[in-house]
Amino acid sequence: MRTIKGPGLFLAQFVGSAPPFDSFAGITAWAADCGFLGVQLPSGAEALIDLERAASSRDYCDELRGRAAQNGVEITELSAHIQGQLVAVHPAFDEAFDGFAPAALRGNPAARQEWAVDQVRKTIDASANLGLDRMAAFSGALAWPYFYPWPQRPAGLVEAAFDALAARWRPILDHADARGVDICFEIHPGEDLHDGASFEMFLDRVDQHPRAKMLYDPSHYLLQQLDYLANLDIYAERIGMVHIKDAEFNPTGRQGVYGGYQPWLNRAGRFRSPGDGQVDFRAIFSKLAAMDFDGWAVVEWECALKHPEDGAREGAAFVRDHIIRVTDRSFDDFADGGADRAANLRMLGLGG
Repeated sequence: MRTIKGPGLFLAQFVGSAPPFDSFAGITAWAADCGFLGVQLPSGAEALIDLERAASSRDYCDELRGRAAQNGVEITELSAHIQGQLVAVHPAFDEAFDGFAPAALRGNPAARQEWAVDQVRKTIDASANLGLDRMAAFSGALAWPYFYPWPQRPAGLVEAAFDALAARWRPILDHADARGVDICFEIHPGEDLHDGASFEMFLDRVDQHPRAKMLYDPSHYLLQQLDYLANLDIYAERIGMVHIKDAEFNPTGRQGVYGGYQPWLNRAGRFRSPGDGQVDFRAIFSKLAAMDFDGWAVVEWECALKHPEDGAREGAAFVRDHIIRVTDRSFDDFADGGADRAANLRMLGLGG
């Protein structure tokens, strides 16, 4: 067993145009003041990190780590969620996702995908230069428009989509392997990798690639009504990162899992700040400790009700209170009789 590291904070939801959220120095000092020991950094946030320099310069990465340490935090991981999303985009979503890419690439899906792949590769390189052995990403989606089929899906459609998805990610995973970095795909609705079954379909097509890992976020599983505790048991060897985000699911006579096109506030299933929802985090932290999870417990703030700064401060305390400092001895050591092998055999009637 090992004690989980934390609390950490995913900064994507906090980066902004006003201090302290508009600079690396400001946001890391603020995170430390909230009680966080680490920050997960979105690699596309230009106000926080120069990805080009980070991918090519260890000196720059050492400087970045040093500035974080001066402010009382460390960089836990880099995230390429946005860029990973653009590695695979179904044409139905081209216009919606164009806003994630530089203006010059909008309306050009092929150029946008090429840019996204380059960004993910640079995030891998930057992670290695920072001394990090894992990073976060979305998988993107080619099959998602057909997840609930009507009309019925033609035979081979999903298989073709996953073949194409794997073909796009395999060279990236190989590059990650060369740099000693795991890619932790957030298992997330809207992505082709949205549950265990779809993740396994992907793994089969990348030959069980050792660098293909999961980012575990129980909020997405609760809203799918998936057993998020059993998921930890099944995929313990593949879970490389964890987001601490809560959710609640309160179905009514009018709506259920699909949400009726309602805004987040009015959905039957909605995200909440840690501790305000229905996720059993005590059980989750127990399982993570027992399965030797060696990463960080990172708060991802998304809540339909609470102010983000309150959610951050409360989230830091919530994680700190839930991390289990694992024991270095058995609770019944006081009753150890000190028997040796010979005594054990005698106790079993097998000794002379």
